[in-house]
Amino acid sequence: MSYQLWYWPSIPGRGEFVRLFMEASGLEYRDIAREQDADALVEDMHARTGFRPFAPPYLVDEDVTIGQTALILLYLSDKEGLGSGDLATDLQLLQLQLDITDLVKEVHDTHHPIASGRYYADQMDAAYERAENFREDRLPKFLIHFDNALATNGGPFMLGEQFTHVDTSLFQVMEGLDYAFPNYMRTMQGSWPNLEALQASVPDIEGVAAYLASERRMEFNQDGIFRHYEELDEQ
Repeated sequence: MSYQLWYWPSIPGRGEFVRLFMEASGLEYRDIAREQDADALVEDMHARTGFRPFAPPYLVDEDVTIGQTALILLYLSDKEGLGSGDLATDLQLLQLQLDITDLVKEVHDTHHPIASGRYYADQMDAAYERAENFREDRLPKFLIHFDNALATNGGPFMLGEQFTHVDTSLFQVMEGLDYAFPNYMRTMQGSWPNLEALQASVPDIEGVAAYLASERRMEFNQDGIFRHYEELDEQ
């Protein structure tokens, strides 16, 4: 039986971190809301009882329902034998995945620093200030952190030659940053050589290569987490 992934059907968003890892690992899954629609997602989420997910993405595996991107990826790694096989190392990978979660939240807040429910046009001044601080202070700290972690085992992946959920997620982060902040990323090219090597290596994973060439791979857009506004990418 294949896994069921529930996420909004029109944006890559946080669901893409789960998709990329499952595609890289050759796991069978159904992207249910893309097969049906967003209304089906809302209906399914609200129909669940007990400790139901707060928001998508969430994964359904027969009687098990799991929300939160990092937890979904940990569950899949453990169940499918796709981790390191060492508890301490797998927890360190989870730590890095949670660091990615923090970074993704800060990326989102560059264009919606006041409230997610307000239009970007209603918070542009605050967004400009937040994006400037993000580019100059926060983003370099995150990318140096991940670049140093990749150097631990010699790359190109966190465990050396073996890819993990952290690697496919960092690929998505780098691709998203190239879309949202092309001027900044171009100016800083070469600053994070290990991350750049990872970004070039993940598309060579057989499952990822097929996915990226398919219609299943959604392009970044102005409704997702990574959005490009020229005024937020000034150098």
